[in-house]
Amino acid sequence: MKRSFFSKIFIGYLLIILALSSLILVLSLNTVREFYRDVLTDSLRNLAYTLNPEVAHFLDTGRANELDGFVKTLGSKIHTRVTIIATDGTVLADSDENTQSMENHSRRPEVAEALQGKTGKSVRFSSTANRDMLYVAVPIETNGKITGVIRTSLFLKDSDNLLTKLNYRVAQISLGIALMALLGAFLVANSIVRPIKNLTSAARKVASGDFNVRIFLKNKDELRELADSFNRMNEEMQRMFSELGQQKEELNSIIHSLQEGLLVVDKQGRIIRANESFWRIAGSQPVEGKFYWQTMRNPQLAELLKKAGTEKRNFVEELPLGERVFMCSVTPLEGREDIVFIFHDITEIKNIERIKKDFVVNVSHELRTPLTAIKGYAETLREEVAAAPSKKYVEIIQRNTDRLINIVNDLLLLSSLEEKGALELEDIDLRGLLENVIRIFDQRLKDKELSWVMEVKENLPPIKADLFKLEQMLVNLFDNAVKYTDRGEIAVSVDVQEKRVRIQVRDTGIGVPKDEIPRIFERFYVVDKSRSRKSGGTGLGLSIVKHIVLQHSGTIGIESAPGEGTTVTVTLPADLSAS
Repeated sequence: MKRSFFSKIFIGYLLIILALSSLILVLSLNTVREFYRDVLTDSLRNLAYTLNPEVAHFLDTGRANELDGFVKTLGSKIHTRVTIIATDGTVLADSDENTQSMENHSRRPEVAEALQGKTGKSVRFSSTANRDMLYVAVPIETNGKITGVIRTSLFLKDSDNLLTKLNYRVAQISLGIALMALLGAFLVANSIVRPIKNLTSAARKVASGDFNVRIFLKNKDELRELADSFNRMNEEMQRMFSELGQQKEELNSIIHSLQEGLLVVDKQGRIIRANESFWRIAGSQPVEGKFYWQTMRNPQLAELLKKAGTEKRNFVEELPLGERVFMCSVTPLEGREDIVFIFHDITEIKNIERIKKDFVVNVSHELRTPLTAIKGYAETLREEVAAAPSKKYVEIIQRNTDRLINIVNDLLLLSSLEEKGALELEDIDLRGLLENVIRIFDQRLKDKELSWVMEVKENLPPIKADLFKLEQMLVNLFDNAVKYTDRGEIAVSVDVQEKRVRIQVRDTGIGVPKDEIPRIFERFYVVDKSRSRKSGGTGLGLSIVKHIVLQHSGTIGIESAPGEGTTVTVTLPADLSAS
């Protein structure tokens, strides 16, 4: 059962007040009782000392037989029992009882103390009077010698009646004080709870979206500080929610104005958010909350979602949707399991690429025939022309024709690589392949007096690759290294790192400036144009290498500095199961 804050405070005060009132009542009653008995004890003692000279005179003069009458007369007047006891415990006189019937009192505790020269006190049940009584006994001394005991006593019933009335009065006063304290507790609890109720009510309104509510308290205490803090917090929340609302509107406006399609799905594939461009791409009406395959059925999109959930990384892939082609960017959100898809329409770009590719292929094919004819006629002319100047011109024609033929062949090869046809995979022994490729450059290495170093890890596992394309990759890498190295050495190393084969080709050639390294894989880009023209380079070698590496799901990187040479690093997946 839920208990209010007021009831908790009030009940707490109530329990404390009742406990304190009960404790005070018990302590006060005990204190009054003890005090009253102390007063009675003093009165009885004083009475005994007052009677002491008179009783001593009776005993000294030998009128002990008159003493009992004197005591009975005195007791009836002062309403106090008086008993005279000899040193041997014999009762000589008693104001209420017959001395002959009374037993020896030497064992009474108050009498025993008085016989020792002290004031004796005792509260006990009287077997003679059949009542509880308060006894006070004092010694009777004559010339420093104890000659007897005077004992005075009162019935406690009479004093108890008075104490009962007094206790009743104290209880009434205590009850009155407790009621006043409870009233004060009620007022205090209410004064504490009222502002808390106001704060609770205001908090509910804020939770429901009302940020205009404010709390003002008059008392300058902690609750006032809490109310002021609540008001400041409310103002700050109102400002922040206003800014968030504006930012949300701006974000929605930006998202809906995007020409690219935006799709956000959870890990189950349920659509969380999508903009108008996406629904236009999907060709359906906006329906958020449903699964994406209910709107766009595409197996490749399902693979992208699965890949994003497994790899937890960003990636970009082409995605054909009907007659359109989109560059799909996939981004898993950090800290959440949602995935963001961005669809950028690249259909026109792909069409332009296709037109460009077709143009290059067609032009290359058309150029092949006339170039072959020119080369044939140039070779014939060279044999027939004997004069030196004419022969020189024919050699220039022949050299440039060879360069054009190389460009055409490389363009055709690059076009075929860009088609991304299926690789003809087979197990390849890299050591044997390297030895076969290097034989092609034996003469060029000897002509330039370059040394050759090959470092291949022992027990190197074979890799699954396309033999022709891998050979083409190595030929282009070695050709570049030999072409741009005038002295020193060319080295190739092969090893295995983290289930991938790493191939490094190092040279001591002219090197590449740092700012030109990002452009090294561009088509027709050459570092030293004069050297490239002289050697017949096409500027397509590294572009071909990069395409072959990417087709094999590998990576390629270049480290170089002018005058210090170049290192090309290629990593390819290794078939470690065969090792």
